[in-house]
Amino acid sequence: MNDTTAAVLARYDRDMREGALPDGPGARIERSGGVVRQVAPAHGWNGVLWSGLDAAATDEDVDAVIAGQIEHYAALGHGFEWKLYGHDLPAGLGRRLLAAGFSPEPAETLLVAETAEVPLDVEPPAGVRVREVRDAAGVELLTRVHEAAFGTDGTQLRRRLLDRLAAEPDSLVAVVAVAGDVPVSSARMELAPGTRFAGLWGGGTVEGWRGRGLYRALVGYRARLAAERGYPYLQVDATDQSRPILERLGFVPLTTTTPYVYER
Repeated sequence: MNDTTAAVLARYDRDMREGALPDGPGARIERSGGVVRQVAPAHGWNGVLWSGLDAAATDEDVDAVIAGQIEHYAALGHGFEWKLYGHDLPAGLGRRLLAAGFSPEPAETLLVAETAEVPLDVEPPAGVRVREVRDAAGVELLTRVHEAAFGTDGTQLRRRLLDRLAAEPDSLVAVVAVAGDVPVSSARMELAPGTRFAGLWGGGTVEGWRGRGLYRALVGYRARLAAERGYPYLQVDATDQSRPILERLGFVPLTTTTPYVYER
């Protein structure tokens, strides 16, 4: 990466957190008391993206801000997530979220690459073709892969994708790799207008097809589209499994991110 990681992280914070845009129809961004949060329908993502807390904030200051968010989402009837990054201040923010009743999910690594430096010519294995998802039938194929690859219920994902394709199709690229008629891998890319980062999400491959280069191929496919649309950076919240693959493709770790979840 030509730019320093500190400079890229600062751009990411400005574009994707402080300057966040709603991530789908029916969602809105609210800014209140130094907090940037998204409020969405129940099947969408609800959570805190950014806070203006700094190193000088006391435990009492932090607890008051956290309590305000709990009260806000409770009034809406939503559980929510506080997306905590490794460089967020104050240093004890995670500890205060735990004390307030949040539960941490596994940490991931925020990786970023300059789009121009990612290999764009990675092809899928012989006999596999990549299809872009444009309708309900494609969403169903993608959801089937997601459920098989991650062992999770895809009901909410299915609804979010259908809503997004109907209302904001240019903000989403969803792809499925198909072997014959069988969907074996899938992934998404979110494109927020006016920002510099294309977000890569949900890359997963069903058991039996892993280790054949499908993940790499879908990264390259989405990177080509991001380059065509003028996004200079690609961003991924990577698990320990996908991080080594992404680093070999030119992605650089910037920080960690941990979802702290507050159940309704």
